[in-house]
Amino acid sequence: MWIAPVCEVEAPHLVRREKRRLLLPPRRRSRHPVFGNEEKQRAAGRAERGENEVGGAAAAAEERERSPLQPHPQPHHQPVPASAAAVGAAMDYQNKHILAPMVRVGTLPLRLLAAEYGADITYGEEIIDHKMVKCERRLNHYLGTTDFVEKGAENVVFRTCPEEKDRVVFQIGTANAARALTAAQLVCKDVAAIDINMGCPKSFSLSGGMGAALLTNPELIHDVILTTLRRNLDTPVTCKIRLLRSPLETVELARRIEKTGVSALAVHGRKVADRPRDPAKWNEIADIAAALSIPVIANGDVFYYEDFARIKEATGATSVMVARGALWNASIFCSSGKLSWEDVKKEYIRKSILWDNDIKSTKHTLKEMIMHYSCLELPEGKAVIKSETTADLARLYGEEEYYHFVAKSRQGLK
Repeated sequence: MWIAPVCEVEAPHLVRREKRRLLLPPRRRSRHPVFGNEEKQRAAGRAERGENEVGGAAAAAEERERSPLQPHPQPHHQPVPASAAAVGAAMDYQNKHILAPMVRVGTLPLRLLAAEYGADITYGEEIIDHKMVKCERRLNHYLGTTDFVEKGAENVVFRTCPEEKDRVVFQIGTANAARALTAAQLVCKDVAAIDINMGCPKSFSLSGGMGAALLTNPELIHDVILTTLRRNLDTPVTCKIRLLRSPLETVELARRIEKTGVSALAVHGRKVADRPRDPAKWNEIADIAAALSIPVIANGDVFYYEDFARIKEATGATSVMVARGALWNASIFCSSGKLSWEDVKKEYIRKSILWDNDIKSTKHTLKEMIMHYSCLELPEGKAVIKSETTADLARLYGEEEYYHFVAKSRQGLK
């Protein structure tokens, strides 16, 4: 994702106005509340004080005097202040509906969209430690985001914003405790929790000793990576695993992970060799939930809102995580039922425009939606594949007026 130059980012007041308008289409706001009462009160307080999402009006005026992407100093691995530690310790994993980490999909637009439809916790896509340690933290004052930018390449590796700070989980792909800690310390003050990926079966993860490869190296998991993070971070630390060859092996690994002091354990109910079409083994997740005292998050075969209750009852898990079901239609989190995928798709495109999402990520997400509901060989799929810019996608989906509104506001900064 390339950082937009000054003339291509939105003025703060326009971002604020659009963020408020895009929380949900007006006709749906009463049906699908985004935030709890506490967040609504905070938002009302900000409005009364004339503050924006990243600070008061005076601070915003001062920030506009600075470069919109001014680098901020790298953290010096100092302990998080007690107040921040208290916030981290308060992360609640009880009875939550959670957006799973998904590579090239779980960027800011989808995370915010899922939250608006009811997701309590949203995981970002897995970020490899090698890439994250090359980044520096920058505040994008025009988008109102915190960007972690790869030095030299000027590529945004991870983007977040204050609206999701209390629920976004940063997932790291790693096989090295020192790099994992460096990456976590860089981002820990901007997220709600840090998660270690121990379940990815992709070849790039396995070849690097990451993801599901860690399942066969319990000493590295327990004695090095998780223990190192827990001893050096006040931010909650969690991990996500897959099933091992036998239920007993999985339970033994889960118990070993629990001893490191992690705040929760997410379990994908499939083995490394299993394919998505293979049924998730909810009974084996149940064995883990019964054996542990920490929250267990069940993941696998959640495609309808009713499935949240079904898997929770079948497994005894504390919370439920959904991946493909949310990718295909993020409104799966709506208690009143899914919305039209066409409507959800348009909201996703608008958020991708507003938050300057990477075109490759946006296209990949759209293609996954289309493949589930339609076919990439039909005109819509072919048009998405041929699209080279966000403007192309806006034209394709009838969002040209909105796109030009955003573009015009950016031109005004020249």
